[in-house]
Amino acid sequence: MPPIGFEGQVAIITGAGGGLGREHALELARRGARIVVNDLGGSVSGEGGDEAPAQRVVKEILALGGEAVADANSVATADGGKAIVQTAIDAFGTVDIVVNNAGVLRDKSFASMTPDLAEAVIAVHLLGAFYVTQPAFLVMKQKAYGRIISTSSNSGILGNFGQSNYGAAKMGLVGLTRVLAVEGRKYNITANAIAPVAKTRMTEEVFGHDFDELDPKLVSPLVAYLASDQCSTTGEVFSAAGGLISRFFIGLTPGYYNPSLSAEDVADHWDDIRNEEGYIVPEDVNGELRKILNAVKGS
Repeated sequence: MPPIGFEGQVAIITGAGGGLGREHALELARRGARIVVNDLGGSVSGEGGDEAPAQRVVKEILALGGEAVADANSVATADGGKAIVQTAIDAFGTVDIVVNNAGVLRDKSFASMTPDLAEAVIAVHLLGAFYVTQPAFLVMKQKAYGRIISTSSNSGILGNFGQSNYGAAKMGLVGLTRVLAVEGRKYNITANAIAPVAKTRMTEEVFGHDFDELDPKLVSPLVAYLASDQCSTTGEVFSAAGGLISRFFIGLTPGYYNPSLSAEDVADHWDDIRNEEGYIVPEDVNGELRKILNAVKGS
């Protein structure tokens, strides 16, 4: 494969003032992309604001000989999302790549979860990706090209104690990614999600002084490939951790069919319903629909 480069392309990376976002910004900048470094500069829980983190990353990119501008708008509002995309257009004239990486943590067990904790996390992770991607998608649609990468999490895909707000938002990003893949396909717009495991400011309480192998810079090569014109894969989810890249996927078992189905029948055939042998991986809802019609119509 030829070297992956982004000469002339413009990438918006949210939450790029540190951690994973910073590494993504540096990686794409080294390969020629012009970067909008978006970061509100708040705490891990999303409180406060400081333009300094985004400005520091811009200086790092400039020192590499790249081009970048800082943006401190919040992803959590529609106006903020539009403003971030406008920053890209004002500075560089277009947008080719969006990496939805901004995030906050407000963990609490589900029984103790309060509306403010739930809404703040969902606003940044899920609505934030929606608000930034929609105006960028319109630009991409006009030019018939775009690459969208959203940051999901194993906390959403697999579940994790104390993160009902975070997990719901992160699995919501998988759904958003799947829809963007369907709607973007005919415009050469791909959408994929990553579920990174890395040692960053947001995970330091979990990893402490251990797991130095989970360097965030080892997630960025996956982002660079997914953001490139050499990657046509769309609608998929990838785990990335310490140099290990794997695919998460949603499978559908063969199941059990009975046109006279009853609750007792479901109970009697529960093991058949859950049996994973012979599963399929539908590309979209039509894939499942074909399976259903084959069963009910006997074809």
